[in-house]
Amino acid sequence: MKNKLSIIAVVLLSIMAYFNNGTNNTKSNTNSSISKSNLTLQDAYNQHKSNIIIKTKATVIKTLSDDLKGSKHQRFIIKIPSGQTILVAHNIDLAPRVNGLKKGSNIELKGEYEYNDKGGVIHWTHKDPNNRHPDGWIKYNNKTYQ
Repeated sequence: MKNKLSIIAVVLLSIMAYFNNGTNNTKSNTNSSISKSNLTLQDAYNQHKSNIIIKTKATVIKTLSDDLKGSKHQRFIIKIPSGQTILVAHNIDLAPRVNGLKKGSNIELKGEYEYNDKGGVIHWTHKDPNNRHPDGWIKYNNKTYQ
């Protein structure tokens, strides 16, 4: 009898853990994937890795002038919750400029991380017009830029 009760208790606890783990909670899943991306970004930097698709929340710590050589890019530096700083190069030939972006702005973004010794670069924050690369985006002030 005690064995049956123990098994039932384990099954019930497993079911409760499954449903409380955010499987039906989009916000929890989003925050969990963003936390994992922040760890991935820190690991990618520490291990000098590139070509990693990430999604993260960050604060803009500095806006830079646009890069006008070749494809035009809006550039700014972000700080993720781990403290790492990363340059974002947002292609404004393929996606709209993120309007009103300034120091202290909170954003969410998806793109591709490339290592460099200054913290790295995130690019591909737009749709791929050739459908050969995962689409990226930047969310700011309830608007998605891609």
